[in-house]
Amino acid sequence: MAAYQIIRPTGNVVPVVVSVPHCGTSFPEELKDQFAGHHTISPDDTDFFVDRLYGFVPAMGITLIRAVYSRYVIDLNRDPQSKPLYTDGRIITGLCPTTTFLGEPLYRDKRQHVAAEDVEMRLQQYYWPYHLQLQQLLAEIKEEYGEVLLWDCHSIRQQVPTIQPEKFPDLILGDADGSSAGSKFIHVALDQLSSSRYSLQHNHPFKGGYITRQYGRPADKQHALQLEMTKVNYMNDTETEYDHARAARMQLLLKNVFDSLINELL
Repeated sequence: MAAYQIIRPTGNVVPVVVSVPHCGTSFPEELKDQFAGHHTISPDDTDFFVDRLYGFVPAMGITLIRAVYSRYVIDLNRDPQSKPLYTDGRIITGLCPTTTFLGEPLYRDKRQHVAAEDVEMRLQQYYWPYHLQLQQLLAEIKEEYGEVLLWDCHSIRQQVPTIQPEKFPDLILGDADGSSAGSKFIHVALDQLSSSRYSLQHNHPFKGGYITRQYGRPADKQHALQLEMTKVNYMNDTETEYDHARAARMQLLLKNVFDSLINELL
């Protein structure tokens, strides 16, 4: 099974790529039995249904790439050398995590690290295929249009005390402290997001993960933005089921954001 799935535009193509690196729920057969069973049935730190939430983007001409495998296998939004994204004391799981965000062991043997040869195998089979395909999509679109924007999509529980004690805002736009995208795109996204009913923060507590920081090169006309949102904005109060009404409200906002960004690009 491929490590990614691409959903091609059904409308006129525009220079935007949407990436959903944490929606995967599958486990390779050769690794599945190593994990505690309940983690493979419902991998808790998954960005559940985010690919479904963004399912409208192909009709807008946007290309979508989504992960197939769980971030518990390997985290596509982490540095391949497992360098930490933040150094402020928060608990952030690594490239091949061994615990959940809340510190619960992932593996049956409660291992505290994944062996280097196993990490390398996962990089080759599940990590690099996603990143190489993402690079190719961005390069092809930039070559045709002269400029491209990557929108990296994430969601999180409303409260994760190992990251911060208080609840997260509804929306968090990350641009690596202004370095991953041109200022006009950042301002457009912030203007649209702040005009909504949702609470918004900028670069705090998340400023963008590895994908945003790696592929955001505004000097080369390749821009990247990350949007983190709390799950209750498109799921039910227990953050276990997709809520159609909440999702529809969020989709209206996202459509407006993309319309405005596309207008800046074309």
